[in-house]
Amino acid sequence: MNKSKQKFSSIRTAGSFLFSDKACSGTLCKVIDDAFGYSLNDEERAAMPFAGGIVQNGYQCGMIWGAALAAGAQAYRIYGSGVRAEVYSIIAAQKLVESFRNNYKYIDCFELTDIDKNSSTVKLISYFLIKGGTLKCCRMALKYAPIAFSEINTAFNGGLNEFPRSPVSCTAILAKRFGLSEMHSIMVSGFAGGIGLSGGACGALGAAIWIIGMKKLEEGAEKLNFKNQETLDLIERFLICTNYEFECSKIVSRKFDDVNAHSQHLCNGGCMEIIEVLSKYDNYL
Repeated sequence: MNKSKQKFSSIRTAGSFLFSDKACSGTLCKVIDDAFGYSLNDEERAAMPFAGGIVQNGYQCGMIWGAALAAGAQAYRIYGSGVRAEVYSIIAAQKLVESFRNNYKYIDCFELTDIDKNSSTVKLISYFLIKGGTLKCCRMALKYAPIAFSEINTAFNGGLNEFPRSPVSCTAILAKRFGLSEMHSIMVSGFAGGIGLSGGACGALGAAIWIIGMKKLEEGAEKLNFKNQETLDLIERFLICTNYEFECSKIVSRKFDDVNAHSQHLCNGGCMEIIEVLSKYDNYL
């Protein structure tokens, strides 16, 4: 297995967090990629909209999304494409969610910060300027990055001999519908089931937002922002399809016990309507 080729640098992590266009989500993806000895600049920058819990909607912390992307990239390097890599990506994502919750009690941005896109200007100013919210989140990134890196390595220690039949990850299905590479399909695999089957905000929605970000950067966009109309239109289409539910566990009325249960759900046609809506990118790109 690829081990870390460089130590985590607090200065580099803080610099990316505070002075780049990657925000918390892209920063976690970047510093973990760097620790594995690779750089995926556009992929890391496209993770920015996860900040604030998916375009400031307050769901899972952007650091979890970014770390899960880096885990998927490493799974592809180790296992290649296919079911094996998808399964290990999901296992890594499970560990990332668990370790984040163990360290910070909550995984959702709103529970951590008490702000989202609907917060008043006064409340936003209070959090970021008076309470030092930006520095608080930066300190969280400094602490969580090496923890996440360790969890990913632990997840990839192997030990699995049997794997479910394909499909395993709803997000990998979506990525292939978009025509993405095998690496990118594996990168988003851990988002399945609301990131590592945790039941949070829909992983397929997250994957679609990331894919849109990638395409915007490929088209020459200098940076991404939370008010990108294509992304906002996509979220609205998704919410109409899900009766205005964001979270996987509420959409499917369950949490998946394991990868096999999620695979069976997909094999039975579960979430295909959502995937179909999200994959019709010609309507919003």
